[in-house]
Amino acid sequence: MKRSFLTILLLCFIVSFADAQIWKMKRYEAVVGLGPSFFFGDVGGYSNTKNILGIRDITLRQTRFDLNVNLKYRITQTFNIRLSLASGLLHATDIRGSNENRGYEASMQIFEPALICEYYFIKNKAENSWLFIKGQKTGLIGLIRSLDFYAFTGIGGLSYSIKGNSKLENFGINHGGFTAVIPVGLGSTLIYTPNFNFGVELTGRYSFSDNLDGYTSQYSSSNDVYYFFNFTIIYKLKTGAKGWPSFR
Repeated sequence: MKRSFLTILLLCFIVSFADAQIWKMKRYEAVVGLGPSFFFGDVGGYSNTKNILGIRDITLRQTRFDLNVNLKYRITQTFNIRLSLASGLLHATDIRGSNENRGYEASMQIFEPALICEYYFIKNKAENSWLFIKGQKTGLIGLIRSLDFYAFTGIGGLSYSIKGNSKLENFGINHGGFTAVIPVGLGSTLIYTPNFNFGVELTGRYSFSDNLDGYTSQYSSSNDVYYFFNFTIIYKLKTGAKGWPSFR
C-alpha cells in the first residue's frame, strides 16, 4: 500500500514538473504588428485647458499607421525580452485645434529599433496543458484561460525625417534627426493554437526630443510623444537542441 502511494506521488510530481516545462519547448516568438499611430507634439492639438487627457487631439486627420516586427525570447515563463523594429508615419496639423490661424502642418517618417522587456502579470493556463498542445478545444472557459496580460518598457532609438507645409518651412525647420525614446505600454495575447497567437498592444513612446515635428513652441513644457495601437500575430518557434530557434 505504501509503495503504491509513493508511486502515485512520484507520478504526480513528474507530471507536474513536465507540465511546468512545456513552455520551454518554444521559447522564441516571431511577431508582426500593424495599427494606427498618434502623435502629440507642438504642431496641432488643443491647449490643456480645453483638452482633458488629450482626448480631443485623437482625430482621423492626425492618425497614421505603423508596422513593426519583433523577435521575442522567453527568459522565464513570465518574463520576456524582445528586439523590436518599427517603421511608420506620424502627422501633425494645426487644423482643428487651438492654433488654426497659425496653419502649420508636418508629416514625419520614422524608423525605431528598440530593446524591450515584458512582464506578464496575468499568465494563461493553456500553454502548460497537454490537451491544448495536442489541439483539443476547451470551450469558452478555456478561451478565457488562454489570455495573457502584460506590461512592458525598454529603450530605443528614433530616426525621423520631417516634411512641413509651406508655412512651417518658411518658419525654418530641421528636416530630421535621431533621438532616444522610451516605450511604455500594456498588451494582451490570446493563445489561440500551440503555434499561433493573436494580440493587441497600446504603447506610448516618450522621446528625448521636442522637435519631432520640426517646431518647438515657447510654451512647450514637455518633449514630444507618440502612440502605437497594434494588432499582433505571433508565431512560436521551436527551441532547438542547442537553445537556438529552429525553423524546421
